[in-house]
Amino acid sequence: MDRLEAMKMLLAVVDAGSISAGSRKLNAPLPSVSRKVAELERHLGANLIVRTSRNLQLTDAGREYVEAARKIISDLEEAERRASGEYQTPRGTLTITMPVEFGARYVMPIALSYMETYPEVSLNLLSLDRTVHLVDEQVDIAIRLGDLADSSLYAVRAGEFRLLTCASPAYLQRRGVPEHPSDLAHHDGILFNKRTFFWTFDVDGKPVEAVPRTRLEVNTAANCVAAAVGGAGIARLFDYQVPDELASGALVPVLEPFDQASLPIHIVYSGQGQLTLKVRSFVDWALPRLRAVCRRGEASQA
Repeated sequence: MDRLEAMKMLLAVVDAGSISAGSRKLNAPLPSVSRKVAELERHLGANLIVRTSRNLQLTDAGREYVEAARKIISDLEEAERRASGEYQTPRGTLTITMPVEFGARYVMPIALSYMETYPEVSLNLLSLDRTVHLVDEQVDIAIRLGDLADSSLYAVRAGEFRLLTCASPAYLQRRGVPEHPSDLAHHDGILFNKRTFFWTFDVDGKPVEAVPRTRLEVNTAANCVAAAVGGAGIARLFDYQVPDELASGALVPVLEPFDQASLPIHIVYSGQGQLTLKVRSFVDWALPRLRAVCRRGEASQA
């Protein structure tokens, strides 16, 4: 039995939450993955996981073994990177996670230009609207929007974004311009992505919720933007989602004096171990370019 291979399969199964999901993650046949995990358990003479119809759970022995296996594989990968010269020149696969829409609009062009400059680095770009655990999910870099939780990760600020309230000139001419959040009670709102339909504003330094009437509900930002441009109502969107519409005047911000504070954009990477050149090179490449596009977005709203 190849114990290292069995360890990797076990970790994939644990991280994915089930043997079937682990096999898909590994792109390996389900029977092979199940057999390897069973062989590892027989070799150790201990049950590592408890299988149920819906998921799996680690036994006490399994938790200890998984923790040790992660360290063994991490140390081995570190040794391989050193041996392959990854610390002398940027090379290898760089895995980056980013929010879906922000990533497609702003990060993807930067990533493509990086690839042209660093031909020995391959990119694995994961567009996910959730917080990824970099170490557990073996991700090198994350682009994150919003305030960061305290952690052992390193973060560099690349810009900021804000939530704004906007509508088309046609809608505002037809229904009037709200002057205070309380005015929204007399306006139509566009509900996006089943968010709780309470919009929070800053009134005299205190958060105040306002509730417009919901006549249209959509599940993508693109449809929310299209509906707002089409005059269906007032929308609540992030400024990075509507830079062109704001610049052209297709959408007009309202209630700006009551906007809450801007939120940060960070490039985040793990602080564990020596920083590889592929990570350092991408951070150094992406940071000024991301800051530049964020500044252009702010200028287009001025």
